[in-house]
Amino acid sequence: MGNTDTKLNFRKAVIQLTTKTQPVEAGDDQFWNQFFSETLVGVQDFFTLIPAAEIRALREESPSNLATLCYKAVEKLARASDSACRTQLEQQIVLNCVRLLTRIMPYIFEDLEWRGFFWSTLPGQHEDEAGEAVPLAQALLNAIADLAFCPDFTVGTGKKSGPDVAEDLQSIDSCEYIWEAGVGFAHSPPKHAHYLSNRTDMLKLLLTCFSETMYLHAGTEHTQTNRWISYFTSAENRHALPLFTSLINTVCAYDPVGYGIPYNHLMFTDYMEPLVEAALQVLIVTLDHDYGNKDEEFANENNDNLFINYLSRIHREEDFHFILKGLSRLLTNPLIQTYLPGSCKRIQFHQELLILFWKMCDANKKFLFYVLKSSDVLEVLVPILFHINDARADQSRVGLMHIGVFILLLLSGERNFGVRLNKPYTIRVPMDIPMFTGTHADLLIVVFHKIITTGHQRLQPLFDCLLTIIVNISPYLKTLSMVASTKLLHLLEAFSTPWFLFTSPNNHHLVFFLLEVFNNIIQYQFDGNSSLIYTIIRKRNVFHQLANLPVDGPTIAQSMVKKGKKQLLTQATVDKTSEEPQSMEGALPAKEAEPGTLKVSLAATPDLGKMTEQSHPSPSETTLQEIAAGAEQVTEEIQPLDTPDEVSPQSLAAEESAPEEDEDKPRKKLEKSASLPTPPGSPAQNAMRADGQTLRRADTCATATTWVPTCDWVLSWKQKLPLQTIMRMLQVLVPQVEKICIDKGLTDESEILKFLQHGTLVGLLPVPHPILIRKYQANQGTTMWFRTYMWGVIYLRNVDPPIWYDTDVRLFEIQRI
Repeated sequence: MGNTDTKLNFRKAVIQLTTKTQPVEAGDDQFWNQFFSETLVGVQDFFTLIPAAEIRALREESPSNLATLCYKAVEKLARASDSACRTQLEQQIVLNCVRLLTRIMPYIFEDLEWRGFFWSTLPGQHEDEAGEAVPLAQALLNAIADLAFCPDFTVGTGKKSGPDVAEDLQSIDSCEYIWEAGVGFAHSPPKHAHYLSNRTDMLKLLLTCFSETMYLHAGTEHTQTNRWISYFTSAENRHALPLFTSLINTVCAYDPVGYGIPYNHLMFTDYMEPLVEAALQVLIVTLDHDYGNKDEEFANENNDNLFINYLSRIHREEDFHFILKGLSRLLTNPLIQTYLPGSCKRIQFHQELLILFWKMCDANKKFLFYVLKSSDVLEVLVPILFHINDARADQSRVGLMHIGVFILLLLSGERNFGVRLNKPYTIRVPMDIPMFTGTHADLLIVVFHKIITTGHQRLQPLFDCLLTIIVNISPYLKTLSMVASTKLLHLLEAFSTPWFLFTSPNNHHLVFFLLEVFNNIIQYQFDGNSSLIYTIIRKRNVFHQLANLPVDGPTIAQSMVKKGKKQLLTQATVDKTSEEPQSMEGALPAKEAEPGTLKVSLAATPDLGKMTEQSHPSPSETTLQEIAAGAEQVTEEIQPLDTPDEVSPQSLAAEESAPEEDEDKPRKKLEKSASLPTPPGSPAQNAMRADGQTLRRADTCATATTWVPTCDWVLSWKQKLPLQTIMRMLQVLVPQVEKICIDKGLTDESEILKFLQHGTLVGLLPVPHPILIRKYQANQGTTMWFRTYMWGVIYLRNVDPPIWYDTDVRLFEIQRI
């Protein structure tokens, strides 16, 4: 009953404030104290009792009253930090001020005229040591930082303090009160629900203060500094180091499973999870800056960000171990399998974890090298592949797909990543992919194939990135399974059909990527890749067709006509294609988004050429030129091959007996290809679609100017197709395999594989070409993309309370599926 009266009194005070047409005097403490002294149960009450319409009405009709309310709230927080917040009443007033500001501030940010309000000074405010008035924003951030280490409120009481000895927050050594053991702090303080809940409220307000970026138009936020983040992460915040350490340790030390008692999350309230989520979101926001901006002003600003500075300076192995183990433990949490359904707690903040991992790798190269130094990187790889495979059909999770692929692109630029992928894949995470026995490289290729062939259409800009990752790792892959080999050839077969190549001016780039993959493996990892060699021999007609691609106008036009006819074929032809091999046990098919699901728009994906820079991992430039010259010389000596029609029908009997359904899918899938508008800013200014049974690259026919392939255009890239190594290999091996099949009457592919395993091409292939790695490089486009994605995730994840819901956000659009 008492709680109901409290809510009623608070609601009356809100109505009284919003209906007053005359300004209320700032000295009327009896009136203003109504908003801070009532004992409300939680933050949700403030969102229920203060409707959005009334906040906007107060902003428009009684601006002085809104200004006074905010000033009073900040003033009380500042006083509490001065008085050490000793009593329960003071603590309740602090929580009410924090929750009230969390409710009101988004509506201040959404109005351009109000946005500078907190950076103004009001009469009677606190003054700094120089005697100058401190802006409200700085006073607020200082108070939050002080109260984050307030004994008996957010942290435990120090040893020296007692009932009559309260510690002064202005002189307290907050490094002794770091929230959790980990980086730079060995003591693990006791966890009390009261402290954890209060910390969460403080961090929610901090996140709200930083969210001014949401109310700037995309592109504008790139030129305007977020003063809230700049001040909080600067040397003017004397608690910067303990705050940074508390945040990262809180996240990385969290274990949602605990002792593993089944259903414990249903029996007990976990106060740690909301704290960890809020800490993680505040951490990634404070680490946001422009890595690619070379402007001196921005560079100085980034150097002043102590959080980024502290992150980049972490160097101890034990700290790296703590962070990596913590992140991998949380990322693998959704993958945990138990015999009791729903018995294990599942976290939902994996997107924020991936952003933090990205920022760690990007800002601290020593951490990146530590990750790749051992097989621990696979503990991050598997969850990423699980999440992007699971999200491939859900258009509301396109951002998750991008961040996962961007991380893999960053990792693939390092040699050690490709080497680590050779470790056998034994942990059977239930994924909706074909069963296979092989390595983590096989897993990556099979998942990428699944994404390309059955993913959502908005994944088009990622296709270049997916194939670039495979190219980067290909020189180090010792053994590919038959399943992965078949998938690679399946993609080449799909991408190399004439009408698909002629549909868009950049579709041929995909073929170049795949040919580079095959060349790398043949030249550098021939021994042990008998499955891929066998699959190439079986599908040798694909390479012959590429070599004999028509370049004359009538044939090109005929290919385009065939494409039009193929689009008119019935759906039945496509539906008759056989199903995928059996998926892993316990796997669920990727689901589309539920109707009504909210999603946010993303910035344009940067062009792949701007995201990567080419580098050679080994020889010097002189050596590379010699190798290239030698390769050209050997290429000239290669004689033309027989066409597939001249090969004996008896060759490779295993090819006849092997199932062909899966390999036949690409053409049938491509028969449904249709024109799509070219999305702006996508790789190569065109896009690729993989929607259900359809696989297609955006057709520029849908744009204002119709794309018409010409003879010169086809010839310009056809003569550059890197087919020499593959053709030479086929020239050598096909007759040998044919002879064995005829002499021994082989009909079993295992015998052919055994022969290929013991075969050699030493001295028969062209001189190995130099390995070309495309490394990720920071740029304006990816910075803008990450910022938009990060705030979109934070917007959607904060639904209890819905801090920014129904406010005029401008950084992205909120859409309902």
